[in-house]
Order: sequence, then structure tokens, then C-alpha cells
Amino acid sequence: MTDRHRGPDRGPRDAPGPSAALGAGAALFNERRFLAARVAWGRGRRPAPDERDGDADSAGETGPGDGERDRADERLLRALAATAAASHRAADGDRAGAAAEADDAAAALRDVADARGVALAPAREWAERLAADPGGADPASAPRIRVGGEAPTVDGLSLAAAGVAAPALATAGEPGDPETLATAAAFAREERGTGRTEFAELLFAYLRTPDARPQVAARLGDHVDREERKRRDVDGLF
Repeated sequence: MTDRHRGPDRGPRDAPGPSAALGAGAALFNERRFLAARVAWGRGRRPAPDERDGDADSAGETGPGDGERDRADERLLRALAATAAASHRAADGDRAGAAAEADDAAAALRDVADARGVALAPAREWAERLAADPGGADPASAPRIRVGGEAPTVDGLSLAAAGVAAPALATAGEPGDPETLATAAAFAREERGTGRTEFAELLFAYLRTPDARPQVAARLGDHVDREERKRRDVDGLF
């Protein structure tokens, strides 16, 4: 991956927020894409204080309660990611790995202070089942993750959540380059309100049409290359 795929100049303010990561991971988990769900939930973590650029607003620190909010989100996302990791290992037949991950997940889920509307009890019960009997717990019977009473699917994701889900799928082995898909998602967010929806339409097509993902990923790559060339040409004029 070269710098030409980095797309818009993105800093901490453009990192996916917890809400987008939460919805993306839940939708992927509900479709039994456990590894991709783990990636999505991991992407919602805030940068550590020493990774931030010193700009409080761009780092998401806008008030005295934000540190506590960040820590609560971190615990929630870590717990869900551990649940997804345990489910993935169980689906792969790695009983020892599933048991260890599930034990960590169950403990982490019990430690969550603010669930952001996620129904944690079924996830915790599932983690405890995996920890006790990873060979006897069928990953296909994993509970659906419900957020605000709804079980998200990729068809109903917001643009922000779709921008997390698509690179997560590519990271988990689906066609396409994760960084290119993340750049396409950033361009799609920039298009919002301009009447141009090309990047957003392709991003959702990537999520909703699994059989066409190789072709959609290739088109997105071409569009990202063309957009970045155009921006470099404009920059060269000044």
C-alpha cells in the first residue's frame, strides 16, 4: 500500500466513532462474520492520549466527562470484540482458543458499565457457554446482537457504519484492500449533501452483494485512484 491510497487527510476527528463501530460490528456478528465483527469493534477504540495530536476537539475531547465516556466505550467494544473472537475460534474448531477467549469475554462483559443500548445478557450467556463447552456450543446458534432493541443488518447500516463494516470485511479476507475501502468511505462521507453518491452507492453494494464483491472492490479501487489523481492535479496548480 502506497501513500496514494491514503485519500483525504484524516486525523483523529475522522476515525470511526464508537456508535459507527458498534453498529457495524453488530451487523457483521449477526451475519456470522465473527472475525470481521471483531475488526469492526476494534476500530471504534479511541486513540490513546499519547497518540492524539494535542487538538482537544479533533481528538474528541470536548468536555470533562469525555474521558469517562471513552473508557466506558472502550470496555464495551473490547468485551464485544472478545466475544466475536471466541465465536470465530469456535467456528474454526479451535476449542482451547475459543474457551480462553470466551472466558475473557464473559469477564469483560460483566465489567461493562454503559452498554450504549446493547442487550448484553444474551452475549454474556453465550460467552459463558463457549467458555464452559466450546465444542458443544454451535457458533450458528450465537445470539443476535441487539442495539436499542433492534438487531442490525448490513442492509440497514448508516453510511458511517458501512464505512467501518466494508474495510473490516476486507481485513477478514473478503475481496478488496482494506485501506482503499476506508479511503472510499472517507470520500463517501465528503460527498454527503453534494448530490454525488457514487462512492456511497458502491460501498453499500460491496456490503449487500457478496457475490459481486470482487467486481465492486475493483471499481471502488479505480474510483479512489481517479479521485486521488484529480486531487493531486488540483494541488499541483497551487
